[in-house]
Amino acid sequence: MRRGPVPAQLSKGGHHIFTCPDDSKVQPGLRTSTLAMEEKKVPQNSSRPDTSRKFRKLRKVHRKHHMDTGSLSQGRGAVSLCMVISCLKDLRLFALCAEPVLSTGFCLTSRACPCLQSLSLPTAPVVTSRALAWLMDTNRGLPAIESHRDLHIWITENLKMVPVPERAYGNFFEEHCYIVLHVPQSLKATSGAPKDLHYWVGKEAGVEAQGTAGSFVQHLQEALGGATVQHREAQGHESACFRSYFRPGIIYRKGGLASALKHVETNVYNIQRLLHIRAGKHVSASEVELSWHSFNKSDIFLLDLGKMLIQWNGPKTSTAEKARGLALTRSLQDRERGGRAQIGVVDDETEATDLMQIMEAVLGCRVGNLHTAMPSKSTDQLQKANVRLYHVYEKGKDVVIQELSTCPLAQDLLQEEDCYILDQGGFKIYVWQGRMTSLQEKKAAFSRALGFIQAKGYPSYTNVEVVDEGAESAAFKQLFRSWSGEQRKNKHLRGTGKLLQVKLDVGKLHSHSELAAQLRMVDDGSGKVEVWYIQDSRRQPVNPMHHGQLCAGNCYLVLYTYQKMGLDQYILYLWQGLQATAHEIKALKGNAEELDLQYHGALVQEHVTMGSEPPHFLAIFQGQLVIFQGSTGHNGKGQPESATRLFHVRGTDSYNTWTLEVPARASALNSNDIFLLATAGLCYLWFGKGCSGDQREMARTVVTVISRKDKEMVLEGQEPPHFWEALGGRAPYPSSKRLPEDVSDFQPRLFECSIQTGPLVLTEVVFFSQEDLDKYDVMLLDTWEEIFLWLGAAASEWKQEAVAWGREYLKTHPAGRSLATPIVLVKQGHEPPTFTGWFHAWDPYKWTNNQSYEEVVEGGLGAVSAIAERTAQVSNFRLSRWPRNGRAGPLALWALKGSKDSSENELELGPKAGSGPRSVASRSLPREQLRHQAVEDLPEGVDPAHKESYLSDSDFQDIFGKSKEEFYSMAKWRQQQQKKQLGFF
Repeated sequence: MRRGPVPAQLSKGGHHIFTCPDDSKVQPGLRTSTLAMEEKKVPQNSSRPDTSRKFRKLRKVHRKHHMDTGSLSQGRGAVSLCMVISCLKDLRLFALCAEPVLSTGFCLTSRACPCLQSLSLPTAPVVTSRALAWLMDTNRGLPAIESHRDLHIWITENLKMVPVPERAYGNFFEEHCYIVLHVPQSLKATSGAPKDLHYWVGKEAGVEAQGTAGSFVQHLQEALGGATVQHREAQGHESACFRSYFRPGIIYRKGGLASALKHVETNVYNIQRLLHIRAGKHVSASEVELSWHSFNKSDIFLLDLGKMLIQWNGPKTSTAEKARGLALTRSLQDRERGGRAQIGVVDDETEATDLMQIMEAVLGCRVGNLHTAMPSKSTDQLQKANVRLYHVYEKGKDVVIQELSTCPLAQDLLQEEDCYILDQGGFKIYVWQGRMTSLQEKKAAFSRALGFIQAKGYPSYTNVEVVDEGAESAAFKQLFRSWSGEQRKNKHLRGTGKLLQVKLDVGKLHSHSELAAQLRMVDDGSGKVEVWYIQDSRRQPVNPMHHGQLCAGNCYLVLYTYQKMGLDQYILYLWQGLQATAHEIKALKGNAEELDLQYHGALVQEHVTMGSEPPHFLAIFQGQLVIFQGSTGHNGKGQPESATRLFHVRGTDSYNTWTLEVPARASALNSNDIFLLATAGLCYLWFGKGCSGDQREMARTVVTVISRKDKEMVLEGQEPPHFWEALGGRAPYPSSKRLPEDVSDFQPRLFECSIQTGPLVLTEVVFFSQEDLDKYDVMLLDTWEEIFLWLGAAASEWKQEAVAWGREYLKTHPAGRSLATPIVLVKQGHEPPTFTGWFHAWDPYKWTNNQSYEEVVEGGLGAVSAIAERTAQVSNFRLSRWPRNGRAGPLALWALKGSKDSSENELELGPKAGSGPRSVASRSLPREQLRHQAVEDLPEGVDPAHKESYLSDSDFQDIFGKSKEEFYSMAKWRQQQQKKQLGFF
């Protein structure tokens, strides 16, 4: 065993905290935690005894014990950590409070060290919330959590947690730790709604800051209760859940407390900094050296000069990245400069000479060529699919981690009295805690996860998520083959077997898209139906008399037309038989594209595999869907006759009934269902003992589709001899009662699809909304029963690949998903209610006035006068005479910095924050001519940027709920947000 160092002093003043040496069993990465002390009041008439001699003696004994043995006696949970505080039992000054914290997760007991035993302390630690509150907050209580906000952020400051102002959200200083609490507003009314509690560590954060934040997390977790998911986040490697809170992007800022006190101030213009923007789906920006050496060809850089923001786009950046970078730039303009700074964009240096002149004035003349950035390391789907489950338990003084299973995992493996670690290919580590897990084990969760990460050789920044039973995240649940949750059983109608409980109301489905999404029904199937089958690579129409008769060896196109809000809507089903050839499947897709072109791209395309038909597809044929074996029967003469054919009928009403031809043998029967046996001279309708009256009624209607021969009803157990002869004799078949359909408790998940760096990479957007659908994106929405691929208007080039991405997603999913899961291709502006219903709110007019990146840049950033003025200032200082060493001279910097005494209006183009539009509308117009109107449809002379100003005062008050003066006194970004919501953007 190695000998440990002399205990190190951690606190100041007369009260000391010591850490003892680690032994060989300590897990790397565990840090010492700070003990919280609760001061006890000393009576005024008492005197404090001299403790220095007693303390020195105790410290000497303690040091000698550990220096002699070189190790530490292990307490519960194999804890190789000892802390001694200068408090004696008879002093009445402090009570020992061994409160565990996030960084260690272990409780301290007096058994851990003979030094503590000498104090005659109780074996169990004295845990008081007030002691921990003393460490965090002078008010000795939890900070107020405002009910109207879903996001709360605290920062470490002088070993305390201080709330971060809302306008500073998204800014993180590298020398600090942050606590982020998210309480979804849509779930607030639900009892036990899960919350997310994040512990964020800056890369330059000190041990004390981490210990304080860890203590605060532990205290807050206990106050919030069990329905909380805990996350450990490291700077630059945050989880998708964390990044989803900050839609414009995250900004990493250098420095610590001194600069943190200033980061919430607005309208400060004496600034010069360079931000390196990585504009993926989740945008992040870091402060870098103010030099051309920081630039590269693949990313975006923002030169912040206070009154001017210059966004430089690398020549290899995509339009989507430029648009996201610009969104972050405009967010800075609104939040930190009150909307008063001007924005300039450099897309082509040869065309933006004025802006380049300003940049060179600050950065100096560029020498040499820019380098290409190293591609960021991303995790592909195959790595995420490598899932392993470990059981964590104590054996004596040791903690044992035993591998249980690999994917696909079963929920039954998780026992409520145990703790488990789930390793998702090193991409993420989950710790699952059963509801009967001891408090000791729950507090050790993060420590065990960190030890596991170290033992596996994973990076220290690997994300950790701790979930309690009953509060699992959507991502965790989808790592299992199925998941049933108490809270959602019998709550929603899911699956084809549930439709019989609801009388479908078409109007209700159209007005309540959430219901349409849950039922997977756009209407009741009463719309117009056209059917084609593929023959010789061409589509051939199917006689309407045979619309519901499909063959397993063929492929079909089924076009469904329905009306919504007076407009025609289309769904094109691409049905693929299990016996169809690869050539026919390819021809099916080609003919679908031809139809889509005929309908100008308005078709929602759903790929359906035989046996996995969605409920609406079944409803189209009103219970008359029959799937025959083979690939014939569409020559107008109906299905060919054979000696004996057996059909399996399943369903209870016209919305969920379908019939499938099966091998004509007795083993194909099932006591829970109904079968139709067609022979040369007679048709038997066989009723199993477990079938219901609704099933029997539907079977009688299907019989006429299959055969017009004489029919004989046969009950199970009363079959005539000829019945068994036709099936080749008796044989065993399933006769036990069918178990109820498993209703999986899976929430929808949204991902951005990207293949720019090689294999398919999916970036998840948690707590998603319509705002997360960008015209440049291809998004994948997984509702478990269906996969939606959403194509933005500017992403049509990926149309052919999108469906393949959906299949790859299913193939590599760790839960072992069925490849027959329907895949729906949806294009921007043509979203069906079965898609929009998964979003909290959907604005059908959102895409009407949505400007592209090019339109935003050309129409308006518009700081032409400011750029010209700055360029003139630069010219006056004779830039050509500046040193060409990559740095600007002091005069140039002074010229661009501006004088504090100069008028703030010099660089203004648009209205100030808190003021109305420059040109007040001289006339009022009806709201119908302004609301939800495209620019070309507006009345002549109306400024499209200020449509709301043309409303009368009464209309404005009625629509916005406030006067024009109150509206224009708000921050600009709040004005824009409200205008978007109300149709005036």
